[in-house]
Amino acid sequence: MPDDSPAPGLVLLTLVVPVDLEEALSDLLLRAPDLAGFTVVAAEGHGTSVALVEPAERVRGYARRVYVQTVAQRARADALLAAIRAALPHANLYFWMTPVLAGGRLA
Repeated sequence: MPDDSPAPGLVLLTLVVPVDLEEALSDLLLRAPDLAGFTVVAAEGHGTSVALVEPAERVRGYARRVYVQTVAQRARADALLAAIRAALPHANLYFWMTPVLAGGRLA
C-alpha cells in the first residue's frame, strides 16, 4: 500500500509568472539545492488585478501566465522565495503556499 501520510511541515509552493519569466525561473529552480523537482503548467490570468500590458492581451482580455509548483518543507520554500526575490527583484510574480495533507507515489 502506498504511503499517503502527511509529512509534517510540507507546503505546496505555487508561483504564477508571465511566460517571459518561465525560462529564468526554471533555470533558478534547477540550480536550487535540495529541490526535488517542480511542475510547470500554462495558465491564463483573468480579472481586475491582472495587468494586461501587451496589445494582444488587451484584445484577448487575459494574460498568458505560467504556474510553477513544488513541494518542500516550509523553511525551504521560504528560502526559495528569498532566492527568487534576490535573483528577480522586479518580477511580476504572485505566489501562495498551502499545507500538504498527503502525498506519495501510487506505484
